Amino acid sequence: MASLTSQKRVWTGRTLSSLAVLFLLFDGVVKFFPIAAVTDSFAQLGYPAELAVTIAVIELACLALYVIPRTAILGAVLLTGYFGGAIATHVRVGNPLFSHVLFPTYVAALIWVGLYLRHESLRAFVRSAVLGVPSRESVVPAVSQR
Repeated sequence: MASLTSQKRVWTGRTLSSLAVLFLLFDGVVKFFPIAAVTDSFAQLGYPAELAVTIAVIELACLALYVIPRTAILGAVLLTGYFGGAIATHVRVGNPLFSHVLFPTYVAALIWVGLYLRHESLRAFVRSAVLGVPSRESVVPAVSQR
């Protein structure tokens, strides 16, 4: 039964991560093309359109780190920083709270919850560091004194 629950948890994590990855992949790739949506949004946010490719490369590099299992936590941390910049930009120009300012937070939640569900070492870290529950690896079996 635990195996079935574990499989469901991992697949739920993969699904949430995939939603975020697909969105960010689209968002990064579209910045390589000088279409009206990209140039208009960059102008509205106060960024020169020439920075679109640079921002896309940064976004896709962070995303690549997130997709590789061995570097997924580093990728999530870097993407969180990227989202922080997006939030600051939307606050600076006075965009609406729920549709623009908090949208990067929604994507970050997908990334971190998806990663938490599919990555055992992250769950162990959260259990020990945040919740104060020792991880299974840190529990030392009692040695009898004879």
